[in-house]
Amino acid sequence: MSERSRGKSGASRSKAAGESTKGAASKAMGLGFLPEEARHGFVLHLPSSPSPDSEVSISEHREFEVDEGRLRLPVLTKGDPAVRVVLRRGQWEALAGAFWAEATQRLKRSGLEAIRQPKRGDVPLHPLLGKELCVLAWAIEDADPQIIPEAIRNWEGLAPEERWWLYTMTAAATGQAHQRGIGWRKALRFALTENPITKGDGLPPRARKQLLQSNQLSLL
Repeated sequence: MSERSRGKSGASRSKAAGESTKGAASKAMGLGFLPEEARHGFVLHLPSSPSPDSEVSISEHREFEVDEGRLRLPVLTKGDPAVRVVLRRGQWEALAGAFWAEATQRLKRSGLEAIRQPKRGDVPLHPLLGKELCVLAWAIEDADPQIIPEAIRNWEGLAPEERWWLYTMTAAATGQAHQRGIGWRKALRFALTENPITKGDGLPPRARKQLLQSNQLSLL
């Protein structure tokens, strides 16, 4: 094969790869949710009201119905088992920037586009990002607003795998919206607001011990 032919062949492969990445990105909804590949995911519910006291919620779903590119969801109440956490808009806005920035960066590294941070509406989330967002939301739902930045810094110091583990353990024991302030939810708040975490070092022994001991509190 001539140099010119090889050059054309390489350019064609590069173009095809670019088109493939673009095609994958176009299939994603919200933050990395791919309805054709996985039916499990989360939805961030942002109210139309701009009031700081309006409610923002996160729900987990095992099945999604997508109709002509639009997500169709059942009507949920705060007591529905699918609802994992409810925050005030003011709390959400305190953590949203940090979460959205990290999620966007990771999605782009994976070849997926990320939407700009919306003010209202239902936003489907990749299941792993949904778990990580719940961990951060649980940590600050009952925290003093002044220590929310500390919780965010500590959350950023955790590896994604640690966040997934925290989600799994917390959701199994106290994962519904109304189960705030007890068991793993309470221990998680203390772990991320009272124990400095250095990025790359993971959970310090004291925080891990508090979380493991929280099993004794889950039935209180």
